[in-house]
Amino acid sequence: MRTKKSARAAQYLALAAYLVFLAFPFLWLISTAFKPARELGSLHPTWIPKDPTLDNFRQAFDEQPLLRAAGNSLIAALSAALIAVVIATPMAYVMARHRNRVAKAATGWVVISQAFPFVLIIIPLFLILKNLHLINSLAGLIMVYVVWSLPFALWMLVGYVRAVPTELEEAAAVDGASKVRTFVSVVAPLLAPGVVATAMFAFITAWNEFFFALVLLKTPEKQTLPVILNRFIGTEGVADLGPLAAAAFLATIPSLLIFAIIQKRITGGMLAGAVKA
Repeated sequence: MRTKKSARAAQYLALAAYLVFLAFPFLWLISTAFKPARELGSLHPTWIPKDPTLDNFRQAFDEQPLLRAAGNSLIAALSAALIAVVIATPMAYVMARHRNRVAKAATGWVVISQAFPFVLIIIPLFLILKNLHLINSLAGLIMVYVVWSLPFALWMLVGYVRAVPTELEEAAAVDGASKVRTFVSVVAPLLAPGVVATAMFAFITAWNEFFFALVLLKTPEKQTLPVILNRFIGTEGVADLGPLAAAAFLATIPSLLIFAIIQKRITGGMLAGAVKA
């Protein structure tokens, strides 16, 4: 009994240490965002600002078009997430229910595609989008985000589909329902938590993405929030720390709000997908 209590205490201690490790950068970011310039340059930094101020936020909005960039990021991330799950859901259903050579090849493509670094594909990708006249456009960026997030969305949704009992589909077939009707009326509602979780991860990936947006978007009017945040770093690598921290803190708020709103559904979807993934 004592051994079990000690093991559980060690687990809680390790979990608490991990949470502190994860929370430290965010808490330090918040602290930096509210510190005045004299505290940012202090040789003895403190956790809590001695004289908190909103000057960093005002300066950030004065220096860079944060609202416009946030709007661009929101359009790109939401569009990419919605399109990715709309395409991936029926594909995942076919891959999960028909385990033939094509499905195995598709699964192999999903795994291999995640191993390619961005730098290897950016030149051919740029040339393709240039021929399609999609350089410096949100439509081109959304297309890239959809293609890049689709393998991961498929990998997640296949596990969720396999967690749905096939007996439900057999019962629908006995009642005379077609394959399409069975998928729409029986399978799709049960996949809702998994679809929400997948869309959430696709959204976060697109919201935080920097490299593709930096290369493909040229004019400031089209650039997304991560690219605009990079402007707070000078040509010599010196960061305007206060406004940068304030802008970065504001950039994390949408993700935090979405997680807070649909946290239970995300957790349920992840657990459901882990059953038979």
